[in-house]
Amino acid sequence: MKQGVFITVVLVLATIASYFIYEYMMPDYIKEGGYLVIGLIAMTIMVVTFIFERIFSLRKAQGRGSLAVFLKNVTQEINKGNIEGGIAACDKQRGSCANIIRTGLDKYKQIMHEGDAKGQKEVMAEVQRAIEEAMLLEVPLLEKNLVALSTIASVATMWGLLGTVLGMIKSFRAMSKGTPDAIQLALGISEALVNTAGGLIAAILGILAYNFFTTKVDNFTYMIDEASYSIVQSLAEKAPAGKSK
Repeated sequence: MKQGVFITVVLVLATIASYFIYEYMMPDYIKEGGYLVIGLIAMTIMVVTFIFERIFSLRKAQGRGSLAVFLKNVTQEINKGNIEGGIAACDKQRGSCANIIRTGLDKYKQIMHEGDAKGQKEVMAEVQRAIEEAMLLEVPLLEKNLVALSTIASVATMWGLLGTVLGMIKSFRAMSKGTPDAIQLALGISEALVNTAGGLIAAILGILAYNFFTTKVDNFTYMIDEASYSIVQSLAEKAPAGKSK
């Protein structure tokens, strides 16, 4: 499913779910926050949904088994001159790092199969280029929906502030009368505080999730860079030292 479609579906379902939660599950003092609370509930649901989506996606991107053991196995196969064995190890691991390394091994295998009289530098330049192109495809998948988390965190703060302002307007309107209406004054203050609390909850969840996953993706990307460099160095030792064109 495309990212835009996924976000739209989550937004629609979260809005519908938040309406029923607001109408049938929320206590009266929460309902006093007004219909803006529905939006805050929807944003909280979206944040939680994106958190679980990122957890499952990043776990899948890590592949099967230990990455260190996988790299050791691939390096051993390359040192033996068994490129097919390295590709098989990548197919077995099935993570993002394995997909990138497999692309490099496929390119190396293709060049060797064609038998062109290319020098070591030319061979490794093409392998490096293939790996970089694969990374351009894999990295965006690791960063998917992080912008949505950041956006929700910012919007939730503003949304809650809007509810706060509307509640305070009601409070001051109640106070502006000759004899202050205590009920309307209390309702206005309640609306302001409920929206403030809801906005902060959604924003805090979004910010914490965004920072956590951003750090995790950065670390994972660094590991991929290091692993790719190690594999390229191992392939360079096996590449032909023929004459450059």
